[in-house]
Amino acid sequence: MERDIRETSLYHELENQTRRLAEPAVGEILEADDPQLSSDGKTAAVSGSTLETWDGDRVSRVCLIDVSSGEISAVSSGPHDERSPRWSRDGSRLAFLSDREQKGQAQLYLADPSALESAAKATSVDGAVEYFSWSPDGSSILLGVAGKAAELSDAQGSGSHETEKPDDLPSWMPVIDTGPTEDAWRGIHLYDVAAGTARPVSRAGLNVWEAVWAGPDQMAAVVSEDPGEGAWYTSPLALIDVGTGQERILYRSDWQLGYPASSPSGARIAIIEGVASDRLVVAGDLLVIDAADGGVARVLTGGVDVNLAVWLDEDRLLFAGLRGLNSVVGEWNAATGETRELWETDESLSPRFTPAVTPASDGFLAVRESHTRYPELALVSHGQARTIHSFEHAGVPEIRAMSGREEAVRWRAPDGLEIEGLLVRPDGPGPYPLIVLVHGGPVGAIQTAFPSQARPSLISLFVARGYAVLRSNPRGSTGRGQDFARAVYGDMGGADTDDILSGVDAMVERGIADPERLGVMGGSYGGFMTSWLVTRTDRFAAAVSMAPVNDWFTFHWTSNIPYFDEIFLQDSPYNPTGRYYERSPVFFADRVRTPTLHTAGGHDLACPPSQAQEFHQALLENGVHSELVVYPEEGHGVRKMPAALDLTTRVVGWFEEHMPATANEPATAATK
Repeated sequence: MERDIRETSLYHELENQTRRLAEPAVGEILEADDPQLSSDGKTAAVSGSTLETWDGDRVSRVCLIDVSSGEISAVSSGPHDERSPRWSRDGSRLAFLSDREQKGQAQLYLADPSALESAAKATSVDGAVEYFSWSPDGSSILLGVAGKAAELSDAQGSGSHETEKPDDLPSWMPVIDTGPTEDAWRGIHLYDVAAGTARPVSRAGLNVWEAVWAGPDQMAAVVSEDPGEGAWYTSPLALIDVGTGQERILYRSDWQLGYPASSPSGARIAIIEGVASDRLVVAGDLLVIDAADGGVARVLTGGVDVNLAVWLDEDRLLFAGLRGLNSVVGEWNAATGETRELWETDESLSPRFTPAVTPASDGFLAVRESHTRYPELALVSHGQARTIHSFEHAGVPEIRAMSGREEAVRWRAPDGLEIEGLLVRPDGPGPYPLIVLVHGGPVGAIQTAFPSQARPSLISLFVARGYAVLRSNPRGSTGRGQDFARAVYGDMGGADTDDILSGVDAMVERGIADPERLGVMGGSYGGFMTSWLVTRTDRFAAAVSMAPVNDWFTFHWTSNIPYFDEIFLQDSPYNPTGRYYERSPVFFADRVRTPTLHTAGGHDLACPPSQAQEFHQALLENGVHSELVVYPEEGHGVRKMPAALDLTTRVVGWFEEHMPATANEPATAATK
């Protein structure tokens, strides 16, 4: 495969298709997240996304939607990303984050809701504001501030907030790493609305990953004594005094903690506890902790892995999460201890890590979507959903037409455990060539979602070209309770391998998959599993391993999340014959016969590109058809145009070369 494929027929074909589908979406709000309802219940503020050009990257905008008419009444101006709208208590002002002055360095802006275009920067802090919230009395605003060198989680694409590099240094100047610097920390600032000034609150030497108000005088926060991403995995929950900045540890866990929420008085703190692979992707048990004595109540949620909690008042707590393939919203009453389920749907309430749900006077707002439903804002009341605004644009019918049909499928693993998945296949009879798409994590989950908001997704392209796609939730996934998620602890690449392969067997037995044309691909943990699977079996005709882990030893000493491998392998890198060796694909490269394409981002701190390079070189040494593609400006995953189009072309071309959709026709390589 050539380095420059822009003149190949496949690239031109996909470029023209992308343009045709994206052009109708230019200037439109494509989807929404993080809905926030005004105090009078008449207006919803959302973080929307749009395209300014068909071949550009998405940018986010703050949008106001009239709840009764569904009309979008205002959109912020940009030019970069503007998100996270939050109403003042009286509804007279709207605060949001914008990096309009310096890309990647978001600051707090305040606006009159009737004139978003006149929003003014409230204050400048040294670093990027990642999140914020109004104080209970509305007099001040909590700012979560990350230094320019603070690392991003792999859910955010890895790398750091720093986007501008020094341009006054000669090209030969070395890059120096001496460990965390002063601007690698995260902390809390307090913005005084009347005075228009901000001051630091949390003490030096305390890293604050996330924080919320806990009454008027303190904040509940997930904290650590180290700013590195690896430190997050053992971070406790603390209460921070607003006046002194001193913290008091409230709760420690053997697992990971995320998304704290406080009752209005600060008497009760809700926190989500669960096994988690990545910061900002936490789902599990819902705990409510007494702020005075540290007493813990474990909320019964009916088997839901919770990833959102919001207090409605001092006693009632709204929560949302996954149960199997379904999204569930419920309410817990601290006074009675009772849990009430409000809504269950086989649609997604945002497939991007956390549900987009917020309380309303007689229910809640939700952003919902499915394989056939384009993202829309809905009001759910008494178990019934009413569409407020659909973000569907003129290009959607063609995307829908090329995306096939989706169905839930289930099968038994070798040990008898039932595994769930989603199968997307073309119209017409099978068997089809099947591509197995493995999700990241390992603690994550596949959910139904509309295939693409503006551009053809890989799933849509595969289906339109005659392939079926199987995605599954093997053990280690979210939605089946913490015992199911923790089953991957100490066994990455063990029973979850059998879960995936038994799904392939089931699709072959049911006449859905052609056993001679099976492919596998995935990113991050899915990249590891792709590499691992081709060392376990030669039944796959082609593989694409993206942002993988291939050598757990070198991963530990080159990744920015070294603690991850220790807890998930349940071993030490100083044990030369343990799981670090037993579960590293690179040490079993001599077993591989599957042609494998490896992709990586040059700025990926979580899964450095050297991981892909190791396995690539090992396969070449063993005579396997292997190609390595590194995108120098990308991080954890290829997200920006035109690199994304290049990646899409190479992936589609790889499968068409090695397992064409029409078995009797010659392959079509990306380079032809």
